Amino acid sequence: MADVLLTHSYHLYYDRKQTRKMQPYPPLGTLYAAALLRNAGFSVAVFDTMLANPEQEFQAALDEHRPRVVVVYEDNFNFLTKMCLTRMREVAYHILEVSQKAGATVLVNGSDASDHALQYLRKGFRCVLLGEAEWTLLEVVQHLLQGKNGGMAQTPGLAYLDDQTRELVRTLQRPLMRDLDLLSFPARDLIDADRYRTAWKTAHGYFSLNIVASRGCPYRCNWCAKPIYGDSFSVRSAWSVAEEMRRLKYDFGAEHLWFADDIFGLRAKWVHELAVEVERLNAAVPFKMQSRVDLMTVDTARALRRAGCAEVWLGVESGSQKILDAMDKGTRVEQIAKARDNLRNEGIRACYFLQFGYQGETWEDIQKTVKLVQATRPDDVGVSVSYPLPGTKFFNRVQAQLGDKTNWSDSEDLSMMFQGAYTDEFYRALHDALHAQVDSWHSSDAQSTNKAQGTNLDPDVLWRRVVQLEKSCRRVRLTEAPSLDRQQLVRLQTSPGLTCGDD
Repeated sequence: MADVLLTHSYHLYYDRKQTRKMQPYPPLGTLYAAALLRNAGFSVAVFDTMLANPEQEFQAALDEHRPRVVVVYEDNFNFLTKMCLTRMREVAYHILEVSQKAGATVLVNGSDASDHALQYLRKGFRCVLLGEAEWTLLEVVQHLLQGKNGGMAQTPGLAYLDDQTRELVRTLQRPLMRDLDLLSFPARDLIDADRYRTAWKTAHGYFSLNIVASRGCPYRCNWCAKPIYGDSFSVRSAWSVAEEMRRLKYDFGAEHLWFADDIFGLRAKWVHELAVEVERLNAAVPFKMQSRVDLMTVDTARALRRAGCAEVWLGVESGSQKILDAMDKGTRVEQIAKARDNLRNEGIRACYFLQFGYQGETWEDIQKTVKLVQATRPDDVGVSVSYPLPGTKFFNRVQAQLGDKTNWSDSEDLSMMFQGAYTDEFYRALHDALHAQVDSWHSSDAQSTNKAQGTNLDPDVLWRRVVQLEKSCRRVRLTEAPSLDRQQLVRLQTSPGLTCGDD
């Protein structure tokens, strides 16, 4: 029997794209919360929905552990939770219903619950743990199971319904943690690591685990939702991160790591300190992470390589300076090629996050992005369309255009939620063409790679379709830039040494 059963609502097999990729990671946020509760003396169990079907297996977990409290505690380090996918919401509601029938009190934390607290509370959750919630969770559990802390009204960081009026009550905001080293490492012993190992080994031939070095991001891209950490940034000590890397390497047999930080390498000095500690502890494991182009200097790239970095995902977003400025990105197009070169020189893969459909983007802007990809040849790309999320400036700008559908069903949805310049069909064709083109540059078997990405056509064929759809799927009359040749877009052929500045 457990005092508390923690779970989350992301199930890999409900997501078409992520199922094909087959890169599952344990729910770090959930496991951090589990470690804190356990250290406080509570008996804790975890039902991990990543690879276990919640609609078929959660009842068995309830029967086994008979918890007094169930917590749907989302992994806020999983970027998919920020997207507030409707399938995740449905799973959370299912867990709530089954848990209530078992007589448990049910709490919830996560981006979607923080954004839509009243909706979750009316469904029946006892309270919503807002934002960064480990210490809030501990105090609520102490109140529910031990009668401590004077009740929920005195607990910062909560939303609940008043027992008498049934109106929404929000308590004082809880300050964010500054010293992350106070937290124990995630309670990975509470999940089935072998299940993850088998999935990774079968699909990729190696075993990868996740880790975080920091929380939050201080930059203010106006489309990025931050319901958990806001604009704050806190980072663990370099020693603590290196020590956890060492344990994952030797105790869990990790052969690769994914740093799930919103932004990694923010402070150059810290990256150098990490490299020193990793070398001292012999903790180097090939890892990937995400960062910004303006942070990937020559010295930082060199320190990353020493620390074990093998792959960096850069928030490139667009090859049009106009769009970058409209996004409040704070980067320059010319910095992209420099970052790419700095990483390439250290043998680190450079991959781009690209975003199409942002408000005001034209065919000319799209071609600039394609030309950037052509010139710099990233090792991989992630292509999406602009996605309005509550609490962002971008959402406020397009809110009046939103229809009944305000969330994607899964990460492959790629639906335009507002009135973009083109229809969904055009952006999906653009997605397929870019993926196929980049794969053809770097894969010895481009046909197999294209199939894995959901396409099975030659890149040139896909680009011709993009050009055709640009006319038929256009929502507004756009003016093309005369200096950009459509044939150049279709062929996407580059010459050695071509840079972003070449025409």
